[in-house]
Amino acid sequence: MPLEIVRNDITKMNVDAIVNAANESLLGGGGVDGAIHRAAGAGLLDECRTLGGCKTGKAKITGGYSLPAKYVIHTVGPVYRDGNHGEKALLESCYRESLALAKEHGFETVAFPLISSGIYGYPKDRALKVAVDVISDFLLENDMTVYIVIFDKAAYRISEKLFADIAEYIDDNYADEHTDHRRESIRMKAPFCASADAVKADFCEYMEMPVEAELDAKIKQIDESFSQMLLRKIDEKGMTDAQCYKKANIDRKLFSKIRSDIHYKPSKPTAIAFAISLELSLEETEDMLRKAGFALSHSNKFDIIIEYFISRGNYNIFEINEALFAFDQSLLGA
Repeated sequence: MPLEIVRNDITKMNVDAIVNAANESLLGGGGVDGAIHRAAGAGLLDECRTLGGCKTGKAKITGGYSLPAKYVIHTVGPVYRDGNHGEKALLESCYRESLALAKEHGFETVAFPLISSGIYGYPKDRALKVAVDVISDFLLENDMTVYIVIFDKAAYRISEKLFADIAEYIDDNYADEHTDHRRESIRMKAPFCASADAVKADFCEYMEMPVEAELDAKIKQIDESFSQMLLRKIDEKGMTDAQCYKKANIDRKLFSKIRSDIHYKPSKPTAIAFAISLELSLEETEDMLRKAGFALSHSNKFDIIIEYFISRGNYNIFEINEALFAFDQSLLGA
């Protein structure tokens, strides 16, 4: 997955490089900085002494020494005062400079902490938004897998308003597994009916609606596979393959498998990721899911959160993943 939020100890990440939230001396400190220096051993401090420090918003690189990561990219985040002293621009620069170094060295995997969100006092929800915005912009133009590493739940926070809105939406829409049986039966029957006539009959019987030209057109596509529907939708939206899989937070290799295999069966998060990338309506999303053998359900918090974003026309997959992570759900993408 090109951008993934994970709960882990950054010193244990087996990647090309981890990013250290350092101070200007680069000689170690508290928090993430101290943990990385302790795990790397004395060799890291010796090399850092040769670098002459680092200015806020800039980045420098060293070896990883005893860390699983081969390299450490050191960047100095801003101390948060009130948000009116250039803190956001400096924090954005930390991510851009670090990613530029990673690209320059040909790294394929990089792990970031949430820079400045500890003792430097940057509000965690705003720090997270800066991280996701800068990294996602970078990944639209570059191939790399980037992790945002959260040590514990207390270190992670989305907007309180967004969290409250989603929690309320879940409460309002969460249903027992069998509450909405009639609607679910329609979802599940349509893909597996023996004939187009049977599908028409089911829709007419259960939905009590006339058979229209639009329904006829959809029935003609009943034998279309997930892969075929995906490629058709990409063409209809006027997108390139790369635009689609990058917006879906899917790596190129997985997309190639889907394109080359007409019978490819994706995971549910992957199927939804493509629906989000293509900015499909809720009805179109459910249609795409049926092609892969899945359905949305109000007995599943993951599904309700997806519905929340689609119903509001928010197709930013990285913002959706922030929310999913906050509610301990699977993330979208590969």
